[in-house]
Amino acid sequence: MKFTIVTALTSVLALGASAYPIKGDTVNCRSGPGTSYAVKKTYNKGFEVKISCQTPGEVIEGVKLWDKTQDGCYVSDYYVKTGTSDYVAPKCPTSGGGGSCSKYPRSNQATVDLIAEFEGFRANVYTDPTGNPTVGYGHLCTKSGCTEVKYPIPLSKANGKKLLADDMKPKEKCLTEMTNDKVTLNANQYGALVSWTFNMGCGAAKGSSLIKRLNNGESPNKVISEELPKWVHGNGEVLPGLVRRRNAEVALAKKATSDKALPVKC
Repeated sequence: MKFTIVTALTSVLALGASAYPIKGDTVNCRSGPGTSYAVKKTYNKGFEVKISCQTPGEVIEGVKLWDKTQDGCYVSDYYVKTGTSDYVAPKCPTSGGGGSCSKYPRSNQATVDLIAEFEGFRANVYTDPTGNPTVGYGHLCTKSGCTEVKYPIPLSKANGKKLLADDMKPKEKCLTEMTNDKVTLNANQYGALVSWTFNMGCGAAKGSSLIKRLNNGESPNKVISEELPKWVHGNGEVLPGLVRRRNAEVALAKKATSDKALPVKC
């Protein structure tokens, strides 16, 4: 019995000592492991946080780990001086509270086809206007000659769409993370918004009145029909290609389907 008490006391003392200083000037602690989650607290440089568990999340400056503090929110391990890039606390559960749900719906084929139509297809590697090697439906390569692409080049259109579906994953994830449980979308409504986010970027989507209205519980088709047509400008001018794309996205959203997308149930 004495040994058990001593062991338990040692564990408590060790846990109490596991505090690590914040190394950023002002660091946001969020409801989940990514910058698209809501800010719950802000830590100043030097403040010591206690870490209850750690989990993979959005990569920040090459660091994938996020620390769940005893305040119940998440901060990138990049901003916490733990002395290592490895785990210093148990792994967080893969589901449960605190916004740590890592699931997000995959887009249906209608969404992949819509995005492919507007991105255009190139079977062989080419250099885009910004000087980046590109292939397929606008895939920006990370290596010379696009050697990281797992499909044979020249690409077939079928493999090009598989590559496009891979490229859509970050947009699907960020769209899921920026919506709350009030947002109920079927697969086509979700796909329309994935196409829009893929085109305009996660940052623009997150700060939009469209997402704000959805999170306030407004009707998805009403919001999509009223908000998407506003996103047709480039350099201060209305671009016909964006007009066609927004119209196609609205049409997809209005197409009935029984397939559900959001909210995600973890």
